[in-house]
Amino acid sequence: MTDFYSINSKFYLAVDCIIFGFSEGELKVLLIKRNLEPAFGDWSLVGGFLKQDETLDQAAKRILFNLTGLDHVFMEQLHSFSQIDRDPGERVISVAYYALMKTSDYDKKLVTKHNAHWIKLEEIPKLIFDHNEILETALMKLRRKSGTQPIGFELLPKEFTLPQLQELYEAIFQKKFDKRNFRKKILTAGFLKNLEIKDKSNSRKGAYLYKFDSKKYNALVKKGYNFSV
Repeated sequence: MTDFYSINSKFYLAVDCIIFGFSEGELKVLLIKRNLEPAFGDWSLVGGFLKQDETLDQAAKRILFNLTGLDHVFMEQLHSFSQIDRDPGERVISVAYYALMKTSDYDKKLVTKHNAHWIKLEEIPKLIFDHNEILETALMKLRRKSGTQPIGFELLPKEFTLPQLQELYEAIFQKKFDKRNFRKKILTAGFLKNLEIKDKSNSRKGAYLYKFDSKKYNALVKKGYNFSV
């Protein structure tokens, strides 16, 4: 009797993470300088191989935690990449995840230890293998999702101003929004709480601080509300 498993090819299964952050009005990606062959010293997404005793989701969370020290971060499976020659070392299929995190929350010592750096979106270098393609796929997914769900708030501090919020969405979509229309659309949605406190770090007049109210948003969704930017 033929052993069905032994007659089929074996290959590696990798998990790559595209980690987005937002600071100083810029959308950024956490990249590492690769410390192993092939492509030693080149820029790379964060990744690793799936272990025998874990699921893909568990592997993605492990990889993110080992790099940043964070375990409660928005993360979602993106896509699988299976070009036969995508990795010159071996036959490797990669399942990609994208994550959104606040750039103030991560463990900076861990990031430094792994030789990781926040790189502005417009300054992304040539990455190893098909990682530029993976990053572009993640960016398109982030734009689609941010246009229909308020996931962008995962990139902001808990308390933020409307100018900061608009800067974030302009960074994600790489285009300018009309200030009046943007604020009207966001405020009339009803899921932002005005804290009645002004941030005066950027101007004497200051701007009110707001907080995203997830309970109000979820209640609106149950009633059929559809978020759009």
